Amino acid sequence: MKSALNLRNVVVVLVIAGLVLLPVYSALTGKVFILTMFTRIIILALAAASLNLIMGYGGMMSFGHAAYLGIGGYAVGILAFEGTGSGFIQWPVALLASALFALVIGALSLRTRGVYFIMITLAFAQMAYYIASSLSRYGADDGLTIYKRSNFGGVVDLSNRTQFYYVCLACLLGGTYLIWRIVNSRFGLVVQGVRSNEQRMQAIGFNANRYRLVCFVISGTICGLAGALLANNTDFVSPAVMYWTRSGDLMVMVILGGMGTLFGPVIGAIVFLLLEELLSQVTEYWAMIMGPLLLLIVLFARGGIMGLLGRFSRG
Repeated sequence: MKSALNLRNVVVVLVIAGLVLLPVYSALTGKVFILTMFTRIIILALAAASLNLIMGYGGMMSFGHAAYLGIGGYAVGILAFEGTGSGFIQWPVALLASALFALVIGALSLRTRGVYFIMITLAFAQMAYYIASSLSRYGADDGLTIYKRSNFGGVVDLSNRTQFYYVCLACLLGGTYLIWRIVNSRFGLVVQGVRSNEQRMQAIGFNANRYRLVCFVISGTICGLAGALLANNTDFVSPAVMYWTRSGDLMVMVILGGMGTLFGPVIGAIVFLLLEELLSQVTEYWAMIMGPLLLLIVLFARGGIMGLLGRFSRG
C-alpha cells in the first residue's frame, strides 16, 4: 500500500486528473488558448512516449523519430487534398505508412550499434524531410494546408476543440497503456534483456534483431498516430515537422521526464513545452535560458523528473 502511494504515483494521478478536467477549467474561465496549447502538448507527449519505448526500454537511440510525425501528418494531408476526408481511411493509412517506413529504417539501421545507429536514423529522417520538401504538388517547403479535419461520420467531431482534445487524450492514455502492456509482456522483457546484455540473450536462443525490429516498428506506428493528430490540430503539415531538431526535442522530453519510465515522457513533454511557452513570452532568446535550465535538471536530477520524485519518495 505504501509503495502505491509514493510521490511519483501521486504526481501521475494528479497530472492525469488535471488533463481530464482541463476542458472544464477552460470553459469556466473562457481561456481557449490553454486548451489549444495542451492539445499540442498531449500530441507531442504521445510521440515522446513512443520514442521512450525504443530508447528507454530498448536502448535504441534513434535521432530520426520526428520522421514518423511527418509521415503520419502527410498521410492525412495528402488524402484530404486528393478528396478523401474519412478518418477511417486517413488514420489507418497514416499508421500503415509509418509502420512500413519504420520497418525499412529498422531493417537497415539495426545492423549497426552506437553512434552509427544514431547517424543512420538521422540520415533516413533527413531523407524523408528532403522528399517532403520536393513534393511541389503538396506545397513543397511551404507545406500543405488541410482545409477540413478527418471526418468520422458523426461519431466524433474533430472540429470541436473539446472533443478533439479528448480524442488526443484518449490516444495518449491508450498509447501509454499499450506501452505498459508491451514492456511487461514476455516480448518486452526480452527487448529489455537485449538492451542490458545482447550476447547473453542471443546465447539462450532469442533473435535479438527480430525483437528489436518489431519494437522499432511499434514505436514508429504510435508516433505516426501522433503525426495524424498533429496534422488535424494545426490544419497544416510541412517538412519542418520532420527536421532533426524536432527529433532532438522529443529526445529531450524523454530524458527530462525520465527515460525508461512509463509516464516520464508525458511529464517531460509538459514541462518542456510549458517552459518553452513561458520563456518565449519573456524574451526572443528563450533558448539561451532553456538550455542551462535543462542542463541543470539533467545534471542534478539523475533519471529525470520521475527519478527525482522517486528519490524524494524513498527519502
